[in-house]
Amino acid sequence: MYQFDISAGSKADLYHDLLSALDALTADEPDAIANMANASALIWQYLPDLNWAGFYRLVGDELVLGPFQGKAACIRIALGKGVCGTAAATRTTQLVEDVHAFPGHIACDAASRSELVVPIVRDGMLVGVLDLDSPEAARFDAEDAAGCEALAALLASRTL
Repeated sequence: MYQFDISAGSKADLYHDLLSALDALTADEPDAIANMANASALIWQYLPDLNWAGFYRLVGDELVLGPFQGKAACIRIALGKGVCGTAAATRTTQLVEDVHAFPGHIACDAASRSELVVPIVRDGMLVGVLDLDSPEAARFDAEDAAGCEALAALLASRTL
């Protein structure tokens, strides 16, 4: 299979290495579910302080649970509802330092304190969202957002 040496350097280096690893894992695979499954496993393995890492796919007019790592999760999320639904509806990254202060937050796991959700858009169309949760408040910052936006852009280019 693949062997990756994710560096222990800066956060920018970590995301560069994650992007390279995801590129290698998905290079010849057009299936979105397979690519999301490998992406969630890779993110779960190498990003510290997460309690959930995965995807919600746009199916019709709602988000539906896709491949993930972590505890069982909410299956369907309406567009505009919670952090994931807001990211999907606005097509903007949502970086939430305290999920309990986010209006309409959907608590799938009560242990989650912060969240980062990145929309996945291909050819102007929403495909889904990448969702990361952490039990630590303010776990995510602008570097995490930029790194995950790069991962989402790569995945968007590798979906049917």
